[in-house]
Amino acid sequence: MTKLIVDGREIDVPPEYTLLQACEAAGAEIPRFCFHERLSIAGNCRMCLIEVVGVPKPQASCAMAVRDLMPNKDGSPKVLSTRSPMVRKAREGVMEFLLINHPLDCPICDQGGECDLQDQSMAYGIDASRFRENKRAVEDKYLGALVKTSMNRCIQCTRCVRFATEVAGVPELGAIGRGEDMEITTYLEQAMTSELQSNVVDICPVGALTSKPYAFAARPWELNKTESIDVMDALGCAIRIDTRGREVMRILPRANDDINEEWISDKTRHVVDGLRTQRLDQPYIRENGRLRAATWTEAFKAIAAKISRGNPKRIGALIGDLAAVEETFALKELMTRLGVANLDCRPDGSMLDPKWGRAAYTFNASIAGIDAADALLIVGSNPRKEAAILNARIRKRWRAGPFPIGLIGPKADLTYTYDYLGAGPETLADISRHSFADALRKAERPLVLVGVASFARGDGAAIASLAARAAVDLGAVKDGWNGFSVLHSAASRVGALDLGFVPGEGGLNSRQMAAPGTLDVLFLLGVDEIDIAPGAFVVYIGTQGDCGAMRADVVLPGAAYPEKSATYVNTEGRVQMATRASFPPGDAREDWAILRALSDVLGKKLPYDSLFALRQAIYAAYPHMQRIGQIAPGNAADLQKLASLGGAIDKAPFRSSVSDFYFTNAIARCSAIMAECSAIAHGRATMTAAE
Repeated sequence: MTKLIVDGREIDVPPEYTLLQACEAAGAEIPRFCFHERLSIAGNCRMCLIEVVGVPKPQASCAMAVRDLMPNKDGSPKVLSTRSPMVRKAREGVMEFLLINHPLDCPICDQGGECDLQDQSMAYGIDASRFRENKRAVEDKYLGALVKTSMNRCIQCTRCVRFATEVAGVPELGAIGRGEDMEITTYLEQAMTSELQSNVVDICPVGALTSKPYAFAARPWELNKTESIDVMDALGCAIRIDTRGREVMRILPRANDDINEEWISDKTRHVVDGLRTQRLDQPYIRENGRLRAATWTEAFKAIAAKISRGNPKRIGALIGDLAAVEETFALKELMTRLGVANLDCRPDGSMLDPKWGRAAYTFNASIAGIDAADALLIVGSNPRKEAAILNARIRKRWRAGPFPIGLIGPKADLTYTYDYLGAGPETLADISRHSFADALRKAERPLVLVGVASFARGDGAAIASLAARAAVDLGAVKDGWNGFSVLHSAASRVGALDLGFVPGEGGLNSRQMAAPGTLDVLFLLGVDEIDIAPGAFVVYIGTQGDCGAMRADVVLPGAAYPEKSATYVNTEGRVQMATRASFPPGDAREDWAILRALSDVLGKKLPYDSLFALRQAIYAAYPHMQRIGQIAPGNAADLQKLASLGGAIDKAPFRSSVSDFYFTNAIARCSAIMAECSAIAHGRATMTAAE
């Protein structure tokens, strides 16, 4: 540790700290534009100047480390000042330079009210400028459907360039020209293609890069801000939902170092318009082949009539990708009271089974554990599409130092280099004899990442056993480290598996229930990713007029994820709480409340009338669900048992569970913004005249 005196306060800091970090550790506030904690140091805005006593010129605190300070001859601690007249004059001069070319756009700028330049010019600027030259003009750039540019406002901090290159791993942005002629651009004026591109809007300290879909929509002070959890994938990224009245206006990231740091994917951020499109806001009943609007009473009576004549063995229920723990538990309770054993939370046909133990279907290494891993084997997964934030975490670890990565499955651009080992299960079966296995055995904390699509095959159980055996043989499962990690792509999956929402004794799985002639009545709780054969009477509870509603005989409108307080369990097994930010439209209701009301009509009344009572019932049956933000670890011994199951494997190559990153659920498929992003990603879009 090194002793420093900052503004009269003596502190001890590590020698690798920058002076900026040292000053902030002492409680000083250091303004900055180019510096960002998660990006490399550029040192080009000079706003963070401080005085090092004994040095005649102010120093850029972001670019100088504590170890770089020349020690005092008498051995006394170095003295730093962040509020001296020299520092104040230097910052005023820097701010005056930054504002030479900056336009007076504040009244019409979308960054207004949350702009670093506004805040710091108020705190450190002066009331007049000595420069009278004409302001330079820079042509706005086309960056795609998500990022709007006003490049006259750019101060060349290069945060966006560094983010695209270092975090996203898609180096599409850069600078051309020098000095006053410098411009940030995509060089060929092409759309950005990274799934994380909109994060440049958050880190831009001025209004040069703003959100195109959110342009001129609202001001920050008009919005109510609610902390919640994302459900567009299984990571459970921390988000903030901003609403005005009943309408969700935008979604922004919250910092959570355990999961998403401070980034979110473009789908998480811009799926907002899908919440307003093709929404189900009243019940419907199918008559003469067409859906007609109905009342809740009519819809419940139609369901009760079918249930009363049905055999419990010919009734089933499926859980979709966005279902929360509360409605999953309520549906399971209702089916249990009806004597129904045909339950499944795996509409993709996955063979994952809670009987194998929790360690068999969770990301045991944890997302933050990727930073500690020193070798990685990816099996049957494309992390860039299935979990873009996790892919960025892998890239972060890859950039930090030696990190051998091997891939078994479809080739893909994962934004980092890897050794391609093979396409199918036979490669996984022989992995111990592959040269890459040596890197895994030498590693102290090897990680085996298995995509959930690997289990959604006819030989899914055998693949699970094979992957577990590979993890055990290669040393990924040991005391103090469990590197066997399943990457789910559905937010509901781990929570539903924890609740045991799988076929009971003699029950049918999702593929069997969807087949013709097997069921008379089928409940779909937000299920839109499976085709149900004609014949069964389908009851759909969901939010969008998507595939499930089109197939349904009775449609019951539910609440989308920003419209309910709900519990989710992410791919790590971490229990998370999402908070209600708005309210469902029209007659739509929260899913658990619909099931509670339906149970009364069916004569199988569920014993809870409030969300609090429902959660108490969940906590009594599954105690780990009340430990919000924590992970209930799986038992590594279960992986030894799974590895011993064996089974015959198919030679068909692995595939990813996600074919189009922007169309993974009903809400995303209803989003015009996601449709435009998908078109750009697949080369189906061209610039319009307006762009």
